[in-house]
Amino acid sequence: MSNFSEKVSFIWSVADLLRGPYKPHQYGRVILPLTVLRRLDCVLEPTKQKVLEKHATLKGQSTEVVEKILSRSAGQSFHNTSKLDFQKLKGDPDKIAANLAQYTKSFSRNARQIFEFFEFDKELAKLEESNILYLVVRKFAEVDLHPDIVSNHEMGLVFEDLIRRFNEASNETAGDHFTPREVIRLMVNLLFDPDTHALRTKGIVRTVYDPACGTGGMLSVAEEYLRELNPDARLEVFGQDYNNESFAICCSDMMIKDLNPENIKLGNSFTKDGLPGTKFDYMLANPPFGVEWKKEQEFIDKEHVQKGLDGRFGAGLPRINDGSLLFLQHMISKAKPEGSRIGIVFNGSPLFNGDAGSGESDIRKWLIESDWLEAIVALPDQMFYNTGISTYIWIVTNRKRKDRRGKVQLINAADLFGKMRRNLGEKRHELSDAHIAEIAHLWRVQRLQAFENL
Repeated sequence: MSNFSEKVSFIWSVADLLRGPYKPHQYGRVILPLTVLRRLDCVLEPTKQKVLEKHATLKGQSTEVVEKILSRSAGQSFHNTSKLDFQKLKGDPDKIAANLAQYTKSFSRNARQIFEFFEFDKELAKLEESNILYLVVRKFAEVDLHPDIVSNHEMGLVFEDLIRRFNEASNETAGDHFTPREVIRLMVNLLFDPDTHALRTKGIVRTVYDPACGTGGMLSVAEEYLRELNPDARLEVFGQDYNNESFAICCSDMMIKDLNPENIKLGNSFTKDGLPGTKFDYMLANPPFGVEWKKEQEFIDKEHVQKGLDGRFGAGLPRINDGSLLFLQHMISKAKPEGSRIGIVFNGSPLFNGDAGSGESDIRKWLIESDWLEAIVALPDQMFYNTGISTYIWIVTNRKRKDRRGKVQLINAADLFGKMRRNLGEKRHELSDAHIAEIAHLWRVQRLQAFENL
């Protein structure tokens, strides 16, 4: 398996074993955690004996101390204390279920919790009951995912492609988890473009945050974009999501790419901010469209009244059936005083809904009067998997360049798209690299023209 497509195709072929007990939209429940498990198994292989020997000398030490020492011995941010590996698992078909459960539970806490949130034990029981567990494990044992064979970057691409396939297979919920990659690429382009010169500085470190990160697609594309721009740069990624499975997938993706999964938090960003007081250079989000915030209303109302503009929701509260503008205010509260840039995907509701004096109107007024809103890009319709409605990218910043101060740029890109060869749910249109380049060009040209007219 010498290339990316072959690796993905081989792993995807496991689906042939799952047909019957699992429906297509359920394949990811097995294939994603086992892909992670096999990757971690390969990564730990060179230091496994060293970790086992060290573990034998640490009896009586606290769990926290043991975890740190053993991860250091493994040369990773995680470790495993089981004598088992995939080859040994494959060699004992009669005890495959018990052995695999024991092996998974022998990981360090940060890796073990990923499989807990995947509810992997439940899937093991189902696979065993269906008499296919050994066949699936044997299949995964055949694929070599060692970093010498598959780099962190390549493994990240493999994992992302698998996530894309599974989200497309269950497109009734894909809008909650998965933003089309080309839309993210456009957002990242518009966010990073003004800083291109600085981002090419050797050894530069920047941070990016997504408060509704889902499976981590936006964070991955941002990290990939900066790596392409400057291999010597480092983008530290942070995120939060309330969905257990999405959280597990995102943490897996971080671990596979040798990024820090501890920066991904589980919970509702409104009521349980996992990164309180932390500020970021860049922020990206595609919050769910038209989702009500009734469950969080008491908490948000209290913060709005008690803290005002010193809190997160001081500018106003939108109607209860759409919390999109609450996400934007939450992100603005995490902007650095010296300057941050924010990109967020909305449907038409935050742009058009609300009469004068309403919560939406007050928030828009505050954004414009504070000179935060830099640009709005109208995207083509039928871009997302579970809705055909029109969508918009808002670019928000507290460090506008001189030529943009007091102005909001409107870009109509609704007619810039290509027809997909095969529809994916409601998604019939896509942006090519040329379309993204043209939108970015419009952004730059209009900016330069505005500067010349000053």
